[in-house]
Amino acid sequence: MVALGREPGRVPGRRNERANLEANETAGGVAAEVKSRLNIVDVVGETVQLKKAGTTYKGLCPFHGEKTPSFTVTPSRDSWKCFGCGLGGDVFSFVMQRDGVSFPDALRVLATKAGVEIDERTKREDAHRARLRDVMETAIAFYHQVLTSTSLGKPALDYLKGRGFTDETISTFQLGWAPEGWDAMSRTLVEKRGIKPDELVEAGLASPARSPQRGVGVIDKFRGRVLFPIRDQNGTATGMGGRILGKEGEGGRDTGPKYLNTPGTPLFDKSRSLYLIDKAKSSMRKSGQAVIVEGYTDALMAHQAGFDNVVASLGTALTPGQVALLTRYAKRIALAYDVDAAGQKAGTFGAQALQSLIGQLAATESGIELDEVRVVRLPDGKDPDELLRDSPDRWREEVRTAQPIVEYLVDTYAKTYDLKTPGGKARFVDALMPTIRAVPNPVMRDAYLQLVHRVSGVEERVLLEVLRGARVGGASGLANGATLSGPARTGASDGGSRFSAESIVSAADSLPVSEILRGVLPQEAEFLRLLLLVPELQLRMVDEVGPDQLPSTVARELFRAVVFAREPNDEGVHPPFSLTALIQGLDPETAALAQAVIARRDPNPRELSQADLAYEVERLTIDLEERALDERADYIASALAEAEQTADRPSIDQLLRESQLMNETRKSLHRRRDQTHLLTTTRR
Repeated sequence: MVALGREPGRVPGRRNERANLEANETAGGVAAEVKSRLNIVDVVGETVQLKKAGTTYKGLCPFHGEKTPSFTVTPSRDSWKCFGCGLGGDVFSFVMQRDGVSFPDALRVLATKAGVEIDERTKREDAHRARLRDVMETAIAFYHQVLTSTSLGKPALDYLKGRGFTDETISTFQLGWAPEGWDAMSRTLVEKRGIKPDELVEAGLASPARSPQRGVGVIDKFRGRVLFPIRDQNGTATGMGGRILGKEGEGGRDTGPKYLNTPGTPLFDKSRSLYLIDKAKSSMRKSGQAVIVEGYTDALMAHQAGFDNVVASLGTALTPGQVALLTRYAKRIALAYDVDAAGQKAGTFGAQALQSLIGQLAATESGIELDEVRVVRLPDGKDPDELLRDSPDRWREEVRTAQPIVEYLVDTYAKTYDLKTPGGKARFVDALMPTIRAVPNPVMRDAYLQLVHRVSGVEERVLLEVLRGARVGGASGLANGATLSGPARTGASDGGSRFSAESIVSAADSLPVSEILRGVLPQEAEFLRLLLLVPELQLRMVDEVGPDQLPSTVARELFRAVVFAREPNDEGVHPPFSLTALIQGLDPETAALAQAVIARRDPNPRELSQADLAYEVERLTIDLEERALDERADYIASALAEAEQTADRPSIDQLLRESQLMNETRKSLHRRRDQTHLLTTTRR
């Protein structure tokens, strides 16, 4: 049996090191086994209408709008690629992209489809989560009936209609009303639906009663609130958000906070949830843009008005988990918050939150450029739902003309500080430097420095000095890619910590190394081995090869984890590499791959010279580039055959020109390989 899950809250200790290696042994090899049992054409064909074209299959890309097929599936490589939008990968990445799920979830779905057995503990966990989802759906139905069909819900129903919501919206989104009583929902579900009190508590719907001998022993979490069901990207109910009627403390009552969300549960994690993501993801993907608002009613009114690419963040600050979810579907982001970058108003989205968002986007490898992250300027005193209800055309125009986030901050701080005085200029520059320092694209960073220069009058030379000055000290210039020292340099040994390279190699016999490595290409295994065992190469390898250039999803996941682990802090300093921290943060399948590539019986790359290491990095980079070139060549050959069948002369000429350019590129790759090998041989 194969284990796909990890018991939450368990942190491995030194004495349990081998036990943890063996635990990942049960996970290792699942990806390879799934790939061997599934035909990628069959899996993709469930979503895309494919037509055979030589050795490949073609169809319309499901991830962007197109009229001419540029989406190809190559069975011999177990891969897919869209030459229109650039997405591609293996069967796991397709399901991740299609369903908007993580790698472990995609692995679980495909393992079930392939008949790869999951261990009994994981089966129990899955069944338990399914039961909690049923409990949540039952509670949603109860609260919706109270709102729409009882006298208790009439004040809330009048409130919602007074806010402009239609019966159709209330029904479609299953809005509800939680009565004032202590256990109205709990008592009904326990006595009439056979739900256990502890299930209500675990789902975040109830709390243990102080006097358990009364009633059913629990009290409702939500009382006297309008309820908004929260669902994940697949439409599965995970939690609820509740809003009181009127204002906090109105009438002398202790109503609690204005908004109340389900607490953290096995189903609900607020930091990884976006309200209406299930309804918005298709529109976000089609338009390429996501609009983010703060409140439930803002998002609901947007959908009622026909703006389906709007989601709510369940609070004023976006979390890394929400950003990661968002960027699966859209490359342009518009923030329609009550933004007050100067921090003069309470309860608003301030400068620190904007700067944090910039850093999060830089860390996601999302491909989003900061000029595509924009701030919607709402009319003074208007909430999004008011603007959407009263003037939808104005909303459309404000979103269309939203201002790029860095330019917005520059304008805001220019109004905040007196730029006619030296002190005002200094405070203006100090306020903006953390933001500009977080910009990963050097060309854009330079453009923003020039903008600050034009607005403030501070010389660019001085601005560069300020920018670099914050990076000095503490890490010997790691931000510039210098080599590491101390524990980071020894890298995989990790200072003698639990998951050291030596401990993994010594336990290699307990790992099905060959089975695990069947799921990735040999070049990927070699590349990842260098990445893990020679940390001083990591920053260079990240610059030269992005995670998405690796063909296999599990290899991409491991590469991304290294990228995130080495992201610079606010001072631009890259933290030392910890193999232990990396492996402990991985899902079991990806952790097993990390251990397997380290445990290979190959020569230790840490014993190679700098010249040999440089050669290995360049060789593997060229191999990966050549593989991508082969994919493109297959696509062109197929397109050329179709064009010749229809005697489409313009297309034939264009494809022949492109084929010639590819041949030149291939020759260039071969020359690079020969030159790299020659230089290495000469240095020896």
